[in-house]
Order: sequence, then structure tokens, then C-alpha cells
Amino acid sequence: MSPILSVRDLSVTFDVRRPGSWPWTPARKLHAVSEVSFDLAPGECLGVVGESGSGKSTLARAIVGTVPSSGGNIFFEGADLANMDARQRRVHRRDVQMIFQDPLAALNPRMTVGEIIAEPLITHEPKTPRKQVTSRVRALMERVGLLPNLVNRYPHEFSGGQCQRIGIARALILKPKLIICDEPVSALDVSVQAQVVNLLMELQRDMGLSMIFIAHDLSVVRHISDRIVVMYLGRVMETAASDILTTAPEHPYSQALIASVPIPDPVLERARPRPILEGELPSPLAPPSGCVFRTRCPKVQPSCAGTRPALQDIAQGHQVACPFHAAQQVLAVTG
Repeated sequence: MSPILSVRDLSVTFDVRRPGSWPWTPARKLHAVSEVSFDLAPGECLGVVGESGSGKSTLARAIVGTVPSSGGNIFFEGADLANMDARQRRVHRRDVQMIFQDPLAALNPRMTVGEIIAEPLITHEPKTPRKQVTSRVRALMERVGLLPNLVNRYPHEFSGGQCQRIGIARALILKPKLIICDEPVSALDVSVQAQVVNLLMELQRDMGLSMIFIAHDLSVVRHISDRIVVMYLGRVMETAASDILTTAPEHPYSQALIASVPIPDPVLERARPRPILEGELPSPLAPPSGCVFRTRCPKVQPSCAGTRPALQDIAQGHQVACPFHAAQQVLAVTG
């Protein structure tokens, strides 16, 4: 089956100038995303994890098209986004929708809920009869767990969880093929998080959606995702099926992320070893040479400062970007 989305060596950089610098002073390059590649199958949910500053949100915005890419290619249903004309981009925008982190800030406070949900439909299908628009809005509100009689209320009259449901309805009104969720539950209470995640899983199954789910909480990502991509400082460290990556991670950074997830049993939680990453996340203005994780890696080797490691297949669908792991694999095979 051909992937619905293929990202190849995608890079996103920003020009950053020092405060008070002269206009002719060369700008520094901030490397937000560097040479990221992955495929997304139709109906698949891909989780993207990593600490703040790892480039997850920038990756999402580059795929949607709100942030220009600096290199690489993004193929959606075989079409290269960089070579699309205005009409093709308009179709792409309706097929790829995004759900944002802050549910209230993502909604226009001067528009009613009905107007907010209907806006994409009116923009892309302006000839749709008003009665049909109203009918679709009310049906979708009911589908995401909102009472249709609240259609004329404003965002500030709703809770955070309800506002996120409004954002989900707005993203689904055009019946897209791909939904990108940028930390959609991080601003919600734990009980509400579970409700929203279960709703997204139901919608994905019923509508046949492909999904990219970005989050910090690995337990949430494991619950909803088929595969997981681990990012650090704009690069992919490891990718594997969710059950494999959460139970047998190979990259030291993935291992540290998994170890940070608490265990509900207090006895087991106190007894288990917990590796702690030392040091701070390096600046994307000056990423380390070689492996970008080497400055915090507990298994660092002198060779890690050399060539930047590429993703290597270690099993079916399991890739790791770690020269130390690659060396261990070679020793295991030759030994």
C-alpha cells in the first residue's frame, strides 16, 4: 500500500539576528528540523515524541504548509508539495487539517461555535446551501460530544475540553484525509485527556483518517499510535512500532524517555533504575557535531563526534540513529 504522506530529508531553518545587531550583519541559522524522513500509511497513526525544542511542532507546521521548508521533500498522495500550483495547494489544505495545543487560543473569540466550525466549509465550498451547512455543523457537534443547541454560544462559555472538541469538529468539517494533532491534550485535565484521546481514536477508525499525534506523554502516545518517531534537536533518533519502542527501545535517548514514564505501582516505581539525562538541551543555533545527542548521552564514544549518524534498519520497521548501537550490531554479527 502506497503511503499517503512521505517526508524525505525535510529541513527547516530560521534566520535569527542578535538584538541590536546591524542590518548587514549575517543572520545565524536556527536548525529547527534537520533531514527528517518517514512514511505514513493510510489509516495509520504516527506518534511523534521528544522534549521541548526537539522540532515536533515545526515539523507539523511544515507538513501543513504554514512554515516553509528549507530542504527536502514532502509528498502527499504522491504529489510534491513544493511543486503544487495554487489550485493544488487549495485542495491540499482541505485534505490536511490541524488540531492545536491551546484549544481556547485556537478559536476566534468573536465568532460563535457554529461560525467557527462552518468557516472552513464556507471557505472551500462557498456554494453549499446555508441549511446544509447548518445541518453538517450540528451533526458534527453531536458527533464530537457537543450539544447542537450550543451552536450560537461563544468559545469563552466552554471549558477547555469542550473547546478542544470544537477545534476537532472544525478540523473534520471538510472530511480531510490527514489530521495533525499538535499536543492536543497537554493543556487539559487528565480525565478530560482520556476522553479526547478516545474520541480521536473513534473518529480515526470511523472516518478512516491518517493521523500524526504529537505529545510529551508517552503513555498517551502509546495508547493511540501505531508507530512512534522519537525526535531530539530536530533529528529523528529512533522509529519503531509503538509496542516495540515502549518496551524495548534501542537508542539511549528513547530509553531515557521511556524510563521517565512513572509506574502506577509505588513499590516498583521506587525499585526500578531510572537513568537521568544530565545537562541541558543544546542550542539549535549551534548543534553539536556528529550525533546531536552525544553531549548528554551516557554511552557516548569518541567516534560520536565525527560523522552524523543516519537511521539504520535493525529490524523490520525499526530504525535507530546511533553509531554506538551500529557498532554493537556489527560485533554481534561478526562475532
